[in-house]
Amino acid sequence: MISAQDLTSAELAALLHFHADAGVDWLLEDTSIDRFAEFAATRQGRPVQREAQPQQQHTQNDAARRGSPATPGSTATPSRSAAIAAPAIQTNVAMPDEQAIAAARFAAETARSLPELKTALESFNGCNLKNSARTTIFAEGDPSSGIMVIGPMPDADDDREGQPFMGKTGLLLGRMLAAIGLNRANLLLTNVVPWRPPGNRPPSGPEMEICRPFIERQVALAEPKALLLLGNFTARFFFGATGTIHTLRGQWRDVAAGPGIVPAIATLHPQELLNAPASKPLAWQDLLAFQALIQKL
Repeated sequence: MISAQDLTSAELAALLHFHADAGVDWLLEDTSIDRFAEFAATRQGRPVQREAQPQQQHTQNDAARRGSPATPGSTATPSRSAAIAAPAIQTNVAMPDEQAIAAARFAAETARSLPELKTALESFNGCNLKNSARTTIFAEGDPSSGIMVIGPMPDADDDREGQPFMGKTGLLLGRMLAAIGLNRANLLLTNVVPWRPPGNRPPSGPEMEICRPFIERQVALAEPKALLLLGNFTARFFFGATGTIHTLRGQWRDVAAGPGIVPAIATLHPQELLNAPASKPLAWQDLLAFQALIQKL
């Protein structure tokens, strides 16, 4: 086994990144502890209680059943029910889904600007995804551009850096946008879900509905003139469809944005292109269609 002292700083950083990408969020002891043996040793070390006299035991049992103390001076042993400690109150228990959705809707609707919405989102604790994520990922960039790029959810790089579209997928997205004359720094980039799900799993139905008011409010407050939706999850979310990205891509559709509507087109997510480079020509067709529209804005 290689010791951490034998690794360089670069190797240690790479190892930490590897564990973070694998979903490891907690560090444990260097050596394992046998909790069963520890419990057995503790149990053997307890003093043996002498058996109480029959009459004294009877009195103690009666007192325990009545919930009253035993006779003063006695060495009464609490009953089984009394000996079991009451469960500790958990401070981070998630509220029921219906209440969480209503609370999310209220928090989003009361925000009158993107900064206010960011504050409301960071203060919101009604979604379990927030408990496992490092950071809350909010929209980054320039809303005045009129162009909004929306992905599904943060990945490990986003969660680590605190910004959307970081790492390899972010680099590829930057090149995709640059190919049609756009600079990602001048656009507004965000995700449907603001917290990275554990292990990059898909969000559950209730988790999606809890996050829905926040992303819909982002779109309404940003007032974009065109939306570029990345990936299968995002296309299904905004289009209300059940098809795959290959059936939903390349088609202009209207998406609700507050009181109005905004044209949106879906294409493959950069991660999908990294996994299947043969799909890049399809994404290029979608980008050209997006470029043709924004040139008319």
